[in-house]
Amino acid sequence: MLLRPASLASRPLLSASHSGPLVVRRQAPSIHLVLRAFSSSNPGVMKTGLVSCEWLHAELGQGVTDLRLVDATWYLPNSPFAAPEGSPGARGEHAKGPRLPGSRFFDVDSVSEHPSLPHMLPGEALLASTMRELGIDRSTRVVVYDRHGIFSSARFWYMLKVVFGHPADVAVLDGGLPRWQALGYPVETGEAPAEAEAPPSDTWQKVPQACWDLKQVEANVSTQEALVVDSRPAARFEAAAPEPRAGMRAGHIPGSANVPFMDLLSPGSEKIMRPKDELRKLVVSAGVPIDELTAPGGDRRAVVTSCGSGMTACILGLALHQLGLPLERWAVYDGSWSEWGASPSTPIETGPSKLSKKSE
Repeated sequence: MLLRPASLASRPLLSASHSGPLVVRRQAPSIHLVLRAFSSSNPGVMKTGLVSCEWLHAELGQGVTDLRLVDATWYLPNSPFAAPEGSPGARGEHAKGPRLPGSRFFDVDSVSEHPSLPHMLPGEALLASTMRELGIDRSTRVVVYDRHGIFSSARFWYMLKVVFGHPADVAVLDGGLPRWQALGYPVETGEAPAEAEAPPSDTWQKVPQACWDLKQVEANVSTQEALVVDSRPAARFEAAAPEPRAGMRAGHIPGSANVPFMDLLSPGSEKIMRPKDELRKLVVSAGVPIDELTAPGGDRRAVVTSCGSGMTACILGLALHQLGLPLERWAVYDGSWSEWGASPSTPIETGPSKLSKKSE
């Protein structure tokens, strides 16, 4: 048996009988949470960074474990990922519901310490305080989701697992809240009860190679030591459409490939990651030699993903990881086009990527 700290005692207990549906019940805050030892039928499934709603439902049905659910929804204005009309915002929607039972909300913009660039990565002290608020210590497994399907949840996965090297498993919920609801699984509505913070835990340290800055990307234009892959739509990459941010130049980082993130997701409303064979065809046709990058003794270059603001670059990284790219050889250019396109001195190319094989 495992004992959950008393500070998390107000977290909902998730349980299921063998013959009935998943039941959500509350336990008084003054009573310790007693957790059943983790026993998964497939303990390695979270290693891929992506889990299905079916898996999570079955996992929770085995009894409460050390698993924390996080809602990392973020809305992109003037896009298919904008907030619904009349929305109180992502945090307000989480508080009102529907939400996954027992989940907590993460606000990506609240942890950014950069004065001008959007939702940049937090420093170590801010990350530590944020994880305490979420009830996450270095032994907590985490499944993160969003209200789109797969969008901003991948950024949280990248931040916690790749940048800060979380020792326990972290995974994105494939299809997110839309698929969870489509499958008829239970949700919570109404104001969630306040939960105490987790007790202080070990400090968190950044993995330096997991995040690239402007100088590193500038140097790589000449050296091409890493492969830069941009996840923005093709029209923006090629400068055939203007950037949505005012005053931003159009085009792409010289020598980069283009894999639009929307191509990686199913065309339906649930936004599920495409099957691996389809992902492989997409990235190879874009000029990303994924088989060579993942083969023993093959191409050992790092892959640096970029986008408009560092958000959808994480979806691309998640897709590449499904195809076998090790996390230690993947980084995100955190400033992405918000930084590169705003600078008057950074070099820019226009037109299709020179690496693309789509016309061959």
